[in-house]
Amino acid sequence: MKVALVYDRLNKFGGAERLLLALHRLYPSAPIYTLVHEPQTSEWAKGLRIMPTFLNSLPFLRSRHEWLAPVAPLAFETLNLSPFDLVISLTSSDAKSVITKPHQLHLCYCLTPTRYFWSGASHYAGDRKMKWLPTFLKKYFTQLDLITSTRPDHYLAISQEVQKRVKKYYKRESTVVYPSIEDKFYSKKPIPFDKRKHFLIVSRLVPYKRVDLAISAFNLLKLPLVVVGTGSELKKLKQMAGSNISFAEEVSDERLIKYYREAKAVIFPQEEDFGLVPLEAQALGTPVIAYGKGGALETIIDGQTGLFFPEQTAISLISAIEKFTPYFFKQRDLHANAARFRFSTFSAEFKNEVKRLRR
Repeated sequence: MKVALVYDRLNKFGGAERLLLALHRLYPSAPIYTLVHEPQTSEWAKGLRIMPTFLNSLPFLRSRHEWLAPVAPLAFETLNLSPFDLVISLTSSDAKSVITKPHQLHLCYCLTPTRYFWSGASHYAGDRKMKWLPTFLKKYFTQLDLITSTRPDHYLAISQEVQKRVKKYYKRESTVVYPSIEDKFYSKKPIPFDKRKHFLIVSRLVPYKRVDLAISAFNLLKLPLVVVGTGSELKKLKQMAGSNISFAEEVSDERLIKYYREAKAVIFPQEEDFGLVPLEAQALGTPVIAYGKGGALETIIDGQTGLFFPEQTAISLISAIEKFTPYFFKQRDLHANAARFRFSTFSAEFKNEVKRLRR
């Protein structure tokens, strides 16, 4: 069976890119088709067979993919995928726009319905990359998104949260196949809680991740917080932060594992589609303090592997941190919950779905 992977764009690294690598691990011979590819900011993809659209010939656009949103569906339509039996689009926007033939199976592994258009009705209000469009054009492109949403033969969703959105916005049924975390996050013994000094955030620093909320809370608490990640809000967040908050920016996985192991808890202030960070933390024996909405409800057990705070405010987060007692959490509970999301489970479930849908 010849397989092609299609992904929105290759110009950064985060949870979605880890999932793309997991899919490539399942299908190592599959080329990756994408809108644009910026090698300088995606060194993790070195050695993979990457097939960008014609728009990649304009280098200055490779890191400005939001400018391409109006023409991205058209660009994906130009890709020739006819040699493949199975096309898997991994997408939160336009990769599902590819055109396949009747004998091919197009399976969309949906990260979330296109954020550009449905953010006003969901939790991505701060991530409206097309807010500069006139209303009539936004309506046009929203309708275009609905049209392209009919192209996949079947949908898989990364969480029950995304499954509900696919049904609500695209009127499509889907099956949940949870992503996995990498084996390396299970490889270390936990550090005793009495030797842990700081709290931790691991995130892209963009508005909807609500890292600003956590910084406001820790400015008041005066507790040590380490922020791992980069993004458009880095400068703003550094200006907000007190002396008790440090920024590690981009780190290797080896250093990331060290930060997880040394943290009293990971702070997860956003409403997420799924979220690999809470699972990576739990696999390394670290509980999570999370906003109690979205994908976190499927990866954290309240009172057993973490704590939820009910309102997306600094005061609500502060209340949860003040109640937090790390010694209450048992390592066996943290590990057992994370173990549900091993690669072996993901591999079996994903391949079973492909087998079922190809009958």
